[in-house]
Amino acid sequence: MMRFSFSLPAVFVLALILAACATPPTEEMNRAEDAVIRAENDADAVAYAPNILIRARDSLTRMRSEAEAKRYDSAKSFAAEAISNAERAIAGGRSGAERARAEAARVVDGLQGTLAETSSTLDAAQGVDNIQLDFDELSKDMDSARRAYDDAQQSFKADDYQDAIAKGESARSNLSDINARVNEAAQGASRKK
Repeated sequence: MMRFSFSLPAVFVLALILAACATPPTEEMNRAEDAVIRAENDADAVAYAPNILIRARDSLTRMRSEAEAKRYDSAKSFAAEAISNAERAIAGGRSGAERARAEAARVVDGLQGTLAETSSTLDAAQGVDNIQLDFDELSKDMDSARRAYDDAQQSFKADDYQDAIAKGESARSNLSDINARVNEAAQGASRKK
């Protein structure tokens, strides 16, 4: 029959390992809480990386659940996951904001030329004989497009890029509609000659 004998240092090391596993990973959990709070308070992360932020919150919830169940190794893993996701949300928010800024600048900058072209087209249409257009209505639509452009510029200056894009696209749509109506009426007038 075989006998096992343990030395006192081996028992002490084993006790230390078991004790380490029996205490919650407080430092890691606190860092995870802080990381997720930072991400939740980052406007760009909230606006442009909401799915990653949701994963960070989910990891945090699971970390707390595992800690309450005294599964500390798992809680530590979820804490690391929460930190990683929170950092990814902040980085994703930053890059999303940069992309939105570039898109908003493209939309807003492009509108200035389109407004001028549409205004010139409308002015030229008023000199066409037999053209069937409601110039009062088109003038109101131009004013609406100009207001949307001004609003888009204000949103861009306020760093509200999503709103700037939406308002810019609205102005572009109005201008496109005006141009289509003028072109259609001009073609109709040329057929009548």
